[in-house]
Amino acid sequence: MDSDDPNISFNDFKEFQNEWKAIGPVPPAYARTLWANYNALVDRFYDHRNIYFELKELDRKKNLKLKLELCEKAEQLSNIDNLPEAIKALNELHHEFKHIGPVPKDDQEPLWQRFKAASDAVYDNRKGFVEQLKKELEKNLVLKEELAEKTQEFVVFDTDRIKEWNVKTKELLELQKKWEAVGGLPRAKAKEVNKKFWGAFKTFFHNKGAFFKKLDGQRETNLEEKRELVTKAEELKESTDWNKTADAFKKLQREWREIGPVPEKYRESVYQEFKKACDHFFDQRRNSQNEAEKEYVGNYTQKMKICDELNAAASTKEGSLEQLRELQNSFNSIGFVPRKNISETKKKYAEAVEAYIASLEGISQDDRQKLKVEEEINKISSGPNAGQRIFRKEQSLRHQIGQVENDISVWKNNMEFFASSKTADKLKNEFQEKIDAANIELTRLKNELRILRSVT
Repeated sequence: MDSDDPNISFNDFKEFQNEWKAIGPVPPAYARTLWANYNALVDRFYDHRNIYFELKELDRKKNLKLKLELCEKAEQLSNIDNLPEAIKALNELHHEFKHIGPVPKDDQEPLWQRFKAASDAVYDNRKGFVEQLKKELEKNLVLKEELAEKTQEFVVFDTDRIKEWNVKTKELLELQKKWEAVGGLPRAKAKEVNKKFWGAFKTFFHNKGAFFKKLDGQRETNLEEKRELVTKAEELKESTDWNKTADAFKKLQREWREIGPVPEKYRESVYQEFKKACDHFFDQRRNSQNEAEKEYVGNYTQKMKICDELNAAASTKEGSLEQLRELQNSFNSIGFVPRKNISETKKKYAEAVEAYIASLEGISQDDRQKLKVEEEINKISSGPNAGQRIFRKEQSLRHQIGQVENDISVWKNNMEFFASSKTADKLKNEFQEKIDAANIELTRLKNELRILRSVT
């Protein structure tokens, strides 16, 4: 730089500049000093080379043009919405600006101030961006703290049902999707919140894995228990004690359902063994019942005939209590009818008996009521669990009597509070009508209870 040797050409100087530019960044602690020394040397080169003065000025004008273009590019960066991209582009412009070379002295300061103003505009946007980012991170923190808190219930979750584990797994995975959709966190809080969320996540799936491991052992035990049920079913399948054995098979089937799952590879085979034994017995019983069904059809025909006799006697009004009881006894002694005809038979018989009773002449209303109650008791007595059903009938009547007596008491008590007025008189009449109707019902219920107790 200080040499007066004319052999040192401007081209050599430019090569030094290009080499300097190509080397790349240095540690920040040395950058300012190195750049100042370099820049001073470049100025000295131009100052001591009067012979190249004109060339120097041309080069500085060229540099000025290039730096003006960089200023325009920097000014456009403030309009870019993608701030990280704008910052990156600005840093590249700064690097290029520094390495272009000097410009005319009169233009140095204005040019730098323009470039600096464009840079400041971008950095101001960056400040706003950072503030906005900070707000978003704080908002994300609130959301993720809520999600992390929700995961805590999964830490203590425990059940012995696969379905419930699967339901909870779906719930936790939904929380994970929401977590991943929220975004970043403030660096100071990120570790703590992440640990809380992912710790619960890990604990839940660890517990789930332990449950299924335990379940595998339980399924082996279940398999042994179901094989024992298969053995029992095989021993029972040839029995012809239909009702007792059917109950035994139903008990085995309940036990089968209560045992729980078995290993998947045995699930179908062991079930088919059990089902085959059950089907064999119930097919045999069904064949036997088909024979009984033929008998039931005959019973149905006989019962319909009795219904016809009752209706015929009712239409001619020539019936008597003795005939009614005889027909009732005959009807109750016949036996079962086909399942599909049970409702029809009960309905026709009830209607025929009611019509017969209504046609009887010379008997009191109490006797008619007694006959109806007797008929109802006969129907209950001829069915299964007769004693329990009669007891429930008596308890129901007592309950109804108590309810009606209570209603009458309340209504009478309410009537005492009504003052004498046109409105009050109307209300009293309404309550009196209710009381009168309730007394009639109460009498009917007590008569029915009295008849029930005398019959049984």
